Amino acid sequence: MTETGAALRTVAHNVRTARVRAGLSLEELGRRAQVSKGALVALEKAQGNPNLATLVRLADTLGISVSALMQGPHEGRVRIASVDDVAPLWTGELGSEARLMLTTSGPAPVEVWRWRLEPGEEYPSHPHQAGVVETISVTAGVMTLVVDGTEHTLEAGRTATFDGDTAHTYRGAGTETCHLVMTVHLPPAP
Repeated sequence: MTETGAALRTVAHNVRTARVRAGLSLEELGRRAQVSKGALVALEKAQGNPNLATLVRLADTLGISVSALMQGPHEGRVRIASVDDVAPLWTGELGSEARLMLTTSGPAPVEVWRWRLEPGEEYPSHPHQAGVVETISVTAGVMTLVVDGTEHTLEAGRTATFDGDTAHTYRGAGTETCHLVMTVHLPPAP
């Protein structure tokens, strides 16, 4: 519970800092991100339990990465993340999960995600801000990527890339668990 509380305090601080830096009121950020003012007030007080969709909408609206909302200051030149040390940001009812492993620094950061999709389970993603590009590399199993209503089957060893500013869904397919690595390339900060 202590780790969860510390993580929520980090998110609260980072959301408030990014909101103030962007010159947005709670009302304006809430309107743009489609998050209630009450939920934002609670979040900035390190209360509540924001889900992945809320964090993605806030990050997109603020023009930063999801991990920029979640990570404290970086130490050292090399950052190493272990899947066992990174809590899932999304878990499905059938055991699927998504973990944000790390985000590169610089003017156009890249998020590195590890996903596990169980057969038949899916995660529908909201469109991201313009300029976001996703790349998905399936390392085991089979998944269905749905972009603009068109389904694309990706088997182990296949990689796909697409503009993330449209509705898209990741779905486990086949009979085995699908494992994939996703990179989310964010546009340069304004």
